[in-house]
Amino acid sequence: MSDTSESDDGSGAGDTTVVDATEVEHVAELARVRLDDDEIEAFTDQFAEILEYFAALDEVPETDREEALVNVMRADEVEEGLTQAEALANAAETEDGFFTGPKVS
Repeated sequence: MSDTSESDDGSGAGDTTVVDATEVEHVAELARVRLDDDEIEAFTDQFAEILEYFAALDEVPETDREEALVNVMRADEVEEGLTQAEALANAAETEDGFFTGPKVS
């Protein structure tokens, strides 16, 4: 989506992001979603609000990080696992030593 910013004093304050119905229709087409005219109008306003939040994030100053990143994860420890029989002990259904579940189309 293209965004057009208008500023009254050049400082970035008061920027408004314009999102038109064509852009909303394009996003809906990419998402393979059908929208009626009322929904397009509602999403136009919502997309503009979302883009304003992103514009506000651009105003947050970056900070320097002084401390080095340190790995705080513990080392892996090899432990004894379950046997196949133990793993399948509470299964609702099994077949040939495997879990079974509903088919997914």
